[in-house]
Amino acid sequence: MAREFTSVGVVGLGTMGAGIVEVFARNGIDVVAVEISAAAVERGRATLTGSTDRAVAKGKLAEADRDALLARVDWQVGLDALHSVDLVIEAVPEHLDLKQRIFAELDRVCKPEAILATNTSSLSVTEISVATTRPNQVIGIHFFNPAPVMKLVEVVRTVVTSADVVADVEALCERLGKVDVTISDRAGFIANALLFGYLNHAVSMFESRYATREDIDAAMKLGCGLPMGPLALMDLIGLDTAYEILDTMYRRGGRDRRHAPVPLIKQMVTAGLLGRKSGRGFYTYERPGSPVVVPDEHTPVTTGAALADGARAIAKVGIVGSGTMATGIIEVFAKAGYEVISVTRGAEKSAKVCEAVKTSLNKGVVRGKLSEEDRDAALGRVTWSATLDHLADVDLVVEAVVEELSVKKALFASLDEICKPGVVLATTTSSLPVIDVAMATQRPADVIGLHFFNPAPIMPLVEIVQTIRTSPETSATARAVCAALGKTGVVCGDRSGFIVNALLFPYLNDAVKMLEASYSTADDIDYAMKLGCGYPMGPFELLDVVGLDVSLAIQRELYLELREPGFAPAPLLEHLVTAGYLGRKSGRGFRDHTKR
Repeated sequence: MAREFTSVGVVGLGTMGAGIVEVFARNGIDVVAVEISAAAVERGRATLTGSTDRAVAKGKLAEADRDALLARVDWQVGLDALHSVDLVIEAVPEHLDLKQRIFAELDRVCKPEAILATNTSSLSVTEISVATTRPNQVIGIHFFNPAPVMKLVEVVRTVVTSADVVADVEALCERLGKVDVTISDRAGFIANALLFGYLNHAVSMFESRYATREDIDAAMKLGCGLPMGPLALMDLIGLDTAYEILDTMYRRGGRDRRHAPVPLIKQMVTAGLLGRKSGRGFYTYERPGSPVVVPDEHTPVTTGAALADGARAIAKVGIVGSGTMATGIIEVFAKAGYEVISVTRGAEKSAKVCEAVKTSLNKGVVRGKLSEEDRDAALGRVTWSATLDHLADVDLVVEAVVEELSVKKALFASLDEICKPGVVLATTTSSLPVIDVAMATQRPADVIGLHFFNPAPIMPLVEIVQTIRTSPETSATARAVCAALGKTGVVCGDRSGFIVNALLFPYLNDAVKMLEASYSTADDIDYAMKLGCGYPMGPFELLDVVGLDVSLAIQRELYLELREPGFAPAPLLEHLVTAGYLGRKSGRGFRDHTKR
């Protein structure tokens, strides 16, 4: 039987500590809340009162339950108040020497059978534990912010943590209504080890001026369904906290360059630009602590007139291809009022594409998202063709053929001969260099990447990929077209992976390496990212959906171009693809889909 925890202590009453106090008090457990001074205690009390008052206002907590919750908390100054609690959780700033001093004192103060826990998100639990005479009773209990809301808890055992202590803490997490994943003491644990490499990479992208802060954040929210963009998330976490976590992970995690803090982070911390808490980080906020972003000198002008400045007029669009992507793009342009010429290889393929577009539009009517008149009007705007010569008078061509460079180059060479001067030639490639396609023509200034996401009628994001030869007029035209389609266009350079894939796939590859090292299970890693970071899918769920062969090809391209050792494809991913385990489409990937 797991032990019964009747009282717990929480040391450190900042946002995280006050949230942990609330979690325990909400679940009927008495809490001794400890800080270093009376003023700090009052700040913690105010944080808890504010949180519970908001819950009452939203109808999520009854007034009587709030009053009972607050009555369970004993606010105290100094560690001596913890002499009789069953469990202590430390939630002070991420400095090893500070935590070691606190644990040495807790070891002296607390009763012999008390469990001592740290909420550290990156430091070594083992190094903290050896400051006590009871390292077997020391464990990591890593809550996620905001603790009352986030379901995940990482339970971190050291090599000497007692099995009974682990079992007791796991049972406690269940009592608190949390989902726990139990792991060993490694830098960053699961969530931060995967999250912070991605965040650091995003900062590097911004630092190099590859894309704007707004475009990087919009790309990851709209392209991957993430709750926040990486730079906005850095501001929420706090750049000083992020720096400490990255620096600790770099030093403890084998000095992987992906965790070496990007210089810009240290510069911003030194300048006092810490994120929301200081009122300015990557974005500027209404006031310190406010979540409300206000315009600053870096905020782009996004009015329609500004977007259209220098853009060419587009009325007729040619779309080349017969696959799912081409079909979706035809629907998007036709619904937006453009005259569309669909070109495929042969009448039979044209008929199939036409039927697919009709089917999709009919679904829109059935679901009440499209009127019958709008459906008929959209279909009436499309001309079906099997010859490229019919593109002689279009204003924009969007290519959506197979992802083979030789095929795309041959097609663009033909378009160069057929299309009138001034036509914008766009490729929907997701992985190939746009410049290679552009140089197959005599008009590289008119060539750009328009990477739609699948399914194109639903996904709101388009990556606008500029080469070093793309003209400002071509870029302005692409931005204006995306706006007219009701899409969010994000502008980036012609680099492998563009924004979304360049940030997404190294994170997925890191997850595979974590599984390969037997650090955790696929299920626990997926739980950690969904419940701890709010991701819509865990990395292994997503890999099986995307296809392991597709994922491997993209990761190889990233590694080939950037030559970053951390981007080398995980051997496990290579082996699964070689074995024919490609994900859902083959029935088996990281999971067996034939049994579902």
